[in-house]
Amino acid sequence: MNLKLSINSMEVLKKRYLLKDDFQNVIETPNELFRRVAVNIAKAESNFKSKLGAEEAEELFYNMMRNLEFLPNSPTLMNAGTSLGQLSACFVLPVEDSMDGIFKSLKDMAKIHQTGGGTGFSFSHLRPKDDLVSSTKGQASGPISFMRIFDAATGVIVQGGRRRGANMGILRCDHPDIVEFIEAKLEKKSFSNFNLSVGITDNFMAALKKDKWFDLINPRTGKRTKKIRAKTIFDLIVNAAWRTGDPGLVFLDEINRHNPTPAVGRIEATNPCGELPLLPYESCNLASINLSKMVQDGMLDWQRLKGRINLGIRFLDDCIEVNKFPLPQIKDITFRNRKIGLGVMGFADMLIKLGIPYHSNDAVKFAAKLMRYIHRESLNASMALAKERGVFPNYKSSVYVKKPLRLRNATVNTIAPTGTISIIAGCSSGIEPLFAISFIRNVLSGTKLFEVNPIFEEACKSSGIYSKDLLARIARCGSLKMIKGIPKDMKRIFITAFDVEPEQHIRIQAAFQRYTDNSVSKTINLPQDATVEDVKSIYLMAHRLKLKGITIYRYGSKEEQVLSFGYKLVSAESEYSGGCVIGTCPF
Repeated sequence: MNLKLSINSMEVLKKRYLLKDDFQNVIETPNELFRRVAVNIAKAESNFKSKLGAEEAEELFYNMMRNLEFLPNSPTLMNAGTSLGQLSACFVLPVEDSMDGIFKSLKDMAKIHQTGGGTGFSFSHLRPKDDLVSSTKGQASGPISFMRIFDAATGVIVQGGRRRGANMGILRCDHPDIVEFIEAKLEKKSFSNFNLSVGITDNFMAALKKDKWFDLINPRTGKRTKKIRAKTIFDLIVNAAWRTGDPGLVFLDEINRHNPTPAVGRIEATNPCGELPLLPYESCNLASINLSKMVQDGMLDWQRLKGRINLGIRFLDDCIEVNKFPLPQIKDITFRNRKIGLGVMGFADMLIKLGIPYHSNDAVKFAAKLMRYIHRESLNASMALAKERGVFPNYKSSVYVKKPLRLRNATVNTIAPTGTISIIAGCSSGIEPLFAISFIRNVLSGTKLFEVNPIFEEACKSSGIYSKDLLARIARCGSLKMIKGIPKDMKRIFITAFDVEPEQHIRIQAAFQRYTDNSVSKTINLPQDATVEDVKSIYLMAHRLKLKGITIYRYGSKEEQVLSFGYKLVSAESEYSGGCVIGTCPF
């Protein structure tokens, strides 16, 4: 039996995921794609004395994907069972302070991008601009100049003919070139292949709170180069973020307080969307459970969810076994730590089906309850695998020894921006609210399609208010707030992103972060009239609520964005499913 998928889902599958012949003709159906992935991943079961045989695991994995209850990250869908065989979405590479080190990282980045992965870098070890170059007695050009080379190379390399790569660039707040970094995207179209985040420390936040001066340190010498008021740096950050959406913040000390293997190394960078803080050369495989499919008759089916968690953890651990890694260093540390990231999508759909408004306190409470359950069951599933397969090799250097938790994986959960996989699954993106109720979709083939949220469409028909005129009126404004003729109970639960106050976005993110051992990717969408002070309060609130990172986007602050509220109809690009409206969240 064939899957029932939307026209846009099929377009995305044809463009990005389904196998093609040498003449670019599609030679695979969606069912065959899921079978290809299931067969490849299930082969890992043969490496262990497993409770499941490879054939049984294959059927379980296949059905879970085919029913759109669970989907792995894009590289797994693209590459499993092919000659590439690279299954990971997220990588972090070190950038050493030498010409050889910098260009080795550039070469490594190219290899990763070719296979469909995204890369994160900390450029904090590079000596500042105008610093001494001892070999030539000349002056260094600084980290931002080298970042331009990484950006240009990314723009040239196409990931397996499917799309361009993505990067995260991080610079510590105490680097002497921090001001240049903060303002790097103020020039239009600069660093278009990078998300940027400032690496914030506890010392910086303490200085900001007391309005004190802050030392900038040359990473080559470890000595202070100058002092600057912490408030000056912070004001520059929030002004730049208000104008361009960058930089975000990455709270380095908070991340390392939750580093599961501190004896192995300190975490300095994340993947492109910020949900994976990783050690140098680490990679991670992600997958998401479709929460919308976990609701039956207005109730969350906890046992069904538990079953998908168990299978999902097993699937991701199997991915590590069969993965073809782009570099030997990546294979080494990935096998030693075995980090995985099981997350969710369809959270907004789930809330609607449960009758919980996204912008309510009940939504925050439910988010915490849900993620606490997912995390507990993910740990249980990893412990069960450890009994079958052994703990991860770096276990004795981990924080779990003292707890004690005998885990197969150093991390188990991540909340990612699900992007195209949520379009395939036909659900809302990650933990984001709906971006619109009805809208025009600009399909990859050039066609324009009128789309309606299927849950809303069904509710309209049940209430007897369904009409094309109603849907067209909604599509003109993107929200139900001002639309007459819609029952109050429907307006209460069908909430879109710009109906949600920024503080509520953060509270939802914090609720998930509390029970997520990796990190949480979420965009705090702001209306066009949001102020610099709004951005400032959001960044401060993020730190206060112990988030590991924060990203904002003020509508209209970039010329190119994948969601538009035009004078006629709301429109979205083919691969936009919610969250980051500038299209740099590719997984």
